[in-house]
Amino acid sequence: MQARMTSSRLPGKVMLPLCNSSVLQVMLDRLGDLVNNVVIATTDDGTEQPIVDLCTRLNIKYFRGSTENVLSRYYLAARHYGAQDNTAIVRLTSDCPLIDSTLVRLAIDYYQNHSVDMVSLGPHSGFPRGLDTCVFAFRLLARTHQLAHSAPDKEHVTLGMAKFNTINSHTISAGVDNSHYRLTLDEPDDYTAIQAIYQQFNNNLNFSYNELLETLKNHPHLADINKHVEQKTA
Repeated sequence: MQARMTSSRLPGKVMLPLCNSSVLQVMLDRLGDLVNNVVIATTDDGTEQPIVDLCTRLNIKYFRGSTENVLSRYYLAARHYGAQDNTAIVRLTSDCPLIDSTLVRLAIDYYQNHSVDMVSLGPHSGFPRGLDTCVFAFRLLARTHQLAHSAPDKEHVTLGMAKFNTINSHTISAGVDNSHYRLTLDEPDDYTAIQAIYQQFNNNLNFSYNELLETLKNHPHLADINKHVEQKTA
């Protein structure tokens, strides 16, 4: 899981208060037992200490790496913790405090039980932005890291994978289009919306994706808070 303090639009966003905790800790808590496999891939620019402190307190593995070259950060973090060619890497981003562990497991299970190079749940899947998950083998990450030279390919971990490798990928479909809901944290209005959603659940972290959808449908004002925010493109 990549996490940094230097977001240009909302600096320090992963450590903003949420549910008597922080955005990053809420996301870790939402992952349930999967948290035992999490490595926080953070930066080495001197701003990352609050993230490191949280990892230390929660006994979460972490790795410091390049701020701008996130691809390198992922590769070196995975290698540091013993990844082999066939090790499954699950990419999450720390700006998704409404992540659903059941959906993450769905992506992992599909990857483990089918002959595919990559499984994703995110853009173009019909799911809301903010539940993004991507699973691939370490060997694919290593080769992409070796061949990537442009700034965009280094900044976005999976962007170059299909450029430098012929891959068989699978996108998990939501079945219906709920992509108009924005559940990710990039700007102040995203933070306001996420806070309001959790307040609707009385700051309880234990709710399912279907319960979240039902809440958004029953309280349309929640989705209106940040519907104008445009997603940053690669």
